[in-house]
Amino acid sequence: MSWISDARPRARHAALSGADAHDEPARGAARWRCGRAGSAAVTLQAGYRLGPYEVVSRLGAGGMGEVYRARDRRLDREVAVKVLPAVAVADETARLRLLREARMAARLNHPNVCTIHEVGEAEGQAYIAMELVAGQALSDRLAAGRMAIDEVVRLGRQMADAVSHAHEHDVVHRDLKSANVIVTPEGRAKVLDFGLAKPLLGKDLEAATTLTQASLTEAGAMVGTLAYMAPEQLRGKPADARSDVWGLGVVLYEMAAGKRPFSGETGFEVSSAILNQTPKALPAGVPPALVGIIERCLAKEPAQRYQRAGEVRSALEAMLTGGSPAAWPGWRATLVAQRWPVVLALVFSILLVVAGLDVGGVRSRLLGGGGGERAIRMAVLPFANLSGDAEQEYLSDGLTQEMIGQLGRLHPGELSVIARTSVMRYKDGKTPIDQIGRELKVDYVLEGSAQREGNRVRISAELIHTGDQTQLWSDVFEREMSGVLALQSDVARRVAESLALKLLSSERARLASMRAVNPEAYDAVLKGRAQGATLTPAGLDAAERYFKLALEKDPGSAIAHAGIADVWAARQQMLITLPGEAGPKARAAALEAMALDDTLAAVHETLASVLAWTDWDWAGAEREYRRAIEIDPNTADARMGYSHVLLILRRPDEAMRQIERAVELDPVSAMTLSFYAIILLGTDRYDDSIAQARQALRLQPDHGVAQTALWLALHASGRYDEVITVKKDFYDDWWPEVGQALAQGYADAGYAAAWRRAADVQVSRHDKEPGIAADVAECFLFAGETARALEWLDEAVAQRDPNAPYVNCCPLWDPLRSDPRFQALLRKMNLPVAPSAGAAGVPGAPP
Repeated sequence: MSWISDARPRARHAALSGADAHDEPARGAARWRCGRAGSAAVTLQAGYRLGPYEVVSRLGAGGMGEVYRARDRRLDREVAVKVLPAVAVADETARLRLLREARMAARLNHPNVCTIHEVGEAEGQAYIAMELVAGQALSDRLAAGRMAIDEVVRLGRQMADAVSHAHEHDVVHRDLKSANVIVTPEGRAKVLDFGLAKPLLGKDLEAATTLTQASLTEAGAMVGTLAYMAPEQLRGKPADARSDVWGLGVVLYEMAAGKRPFSGETGFEVSSAILNQTPKALPAGVPPALVGIIERCLAKEPAQRYQRAGEVRSALEAMLTGGSPAAWPGWRATLVAQRWPVVLALVFSILLVVAGLDVGGVRSRLLGGGGGERAIRMAVLPFANLSGDAEQEYLSDGLTQEMIGQLGRLHPGELSVIARTSVMRYKDGKTPIDQIGRELKVDYVLEGSAQREGNRVRISAELIHTGDQTQLWSDVFEREMSGVLALQSDVARRVAESLALKLLSSERARLASMRAVNPEAYDAVLKGRAQGATLTPAGLDAAERYFKLALEKDPGSAIAHAGIADVWAARQQMLITLPGEAGPKARAAALEAMALDDTLAAVHETLASVLAWTDWDWAGAEREYRRAIEIDPNTADARMGYSHVLLILRRPDEAMRQIERAVELDPVSAMTLSFYAIILLGTDRYDDSIAQARQALRLQPDHGVAQTALWLALHASGRYDEVITVKKDFYDDWWPEVGQALAQGYADAGYAAAWRRAADVQVSRHDKEPGIAADVAECFLFAGETARALEWLDEAVAQRDPNAPYVNCCPLWDPLRSDPRFQALLRKMNLPVAPSAGAAGVPGAPP
């Protein structure tokens, strides 16, 4: 949020009024809107002091309040101060809502977002002090007509980046338009007024809806803002990130065409056009890629748009870097084939089988616009530890994970439960329920606490609707520790009843027949899981000790044997222990678990992992992954593993379906998004792979799988400078001397030489750290030394390096697919040998 300091009064007035310079009726509407809201205020005179700010002059007024140039007497700098209308603080609720929203927006720190310095009150007047920016309103610039395409793409990318940054900080703009964008003299876009639209217009846009309805037949009224409103806003529904995507689409269209996509003489005509009409075709000179981006932004249904502004940014970046974003596809019919991140949109595509009663209006809340119903989505938030003992966190975290598993099996066709990885980020309890609902796209959350006292365990839980934060129920469940599984069943049944889930007879029987556990063994298993989740050598060692302790207390514990198998599988995957030692131990423990209890999804998933990455028994791995998913369709981990087996077997469409479902279930997990990036890379969707890998790295900056997916996709795209930067960051975390050789080689002699030097350093280290053969093979591949690449790939296969099978799906190895030596290595890994249709188009080393 900021204001413009510009030498031309006409341009400045147009921007400050919140309307386009070439749209007189819209400027009148802005003034009319303020009057209707009762927000007229006495103009402050020069010298007036508002807290620490001294008014210098009035800059103008818009729908969001009066704006003044002022001097910050503490720092002796000029700022813009927006004095908010009285309606914004008409009561305590409105005041607190305004300040909360504005302070959230004040957290934004981005070169394309106007900075908020302070949010405060003085003498009963609420104000926002912000950056004073020199520049020109984009709306005024468009008065001269359409803009050059390169400028549309460049400024559009900056705007999308600004909005994406806001979305990542849970701020939705809700009023994006060309009058809210400033272009500085240096050519930088600055987006204004983040966080003000909702609090000033009222909760759930009620006031906006009222004003719109009141102005439908009044010539010129509300047209300025109305022309940018998304269809769902016009219908009175709350705005979300996809509404901002619509606003970006309108502004992009306006820049490319020199006019808005929807117009009319009255508000009614504009609203009707937005709801019912297709925009006129863009001028012939607009590239098809840009047409496709704009059309997708302007899809009438939110689920068919880009789901986040970051996806718009990625698409525009592809144009700037010479990529080729796909044109507007036929939605759903070509969902797998199109080159766009579409995971969040799939949330809306699952249909419910209508069953049971509408208890408490649960089902009526979930009715979609198309007349059908979708699966209920819920999250189990991390249970609070009420013991006061930090060492008891393993119990509350472990019971959270157990409840996710219990609820995930209730009725997979009707209830979708978010995975543990995505919910643990809310462990501090500071995130509002409605924000969690938006971020995870869930309808309900189960929130509560866990506490153990002696031999008894207690769970206090409440089920909350995220849309309006209403509590469906709150209850306390308590049993002896030996009955902890039955305790979880008690909670699960209560959830099923309140959500009117029609349980399968097998599930009802399972919930009613939970066996007693050995409390000491169960406690040791939970501690082992907590230690194993650290994925450090010391953590894995501690986890193995706890699982062995559990077996001492209960030799028949299948989950303890499965835990030991997971520990050895992790050691193999992390190259802590070579496959020759880790593989047999993982396999033996997994088979022991299976013999004890073959009804646990986790046991089948563990065995599948061993069969895939140790034995290279792909048919067996597929069988076990499918069984795990059959038992628990809400298991994101099994779907992730299965997706990669399918990709390695060169069945990309099936792989895509599994990973997309995994992302639905685990949407803010760095690992899930990294796996998704690998699948996208393997299906030649490099731009999408880059976008997902970057998103994963925003969640966890040092995530090795995300770094790998990113540099491979960048290499496939020919973006070699970026490859070196990303790969060096990866090496610096593990082998700094290799990263130094890579960077120095690139600076001295270019891309191929960089990889050759990195390979030479890795070769010299191989005797001390043998589990790096696959990395050495890749280095030689990109150095253009095919023979040595195959030599080291052979070494990786001999060591059963878990990375070796990926050569069968990685497009960067496609140029070698017809080489008999490469085919022989595939056969050693029990992989299909098939030609690649796209081999010629994938670069190795640049010429």
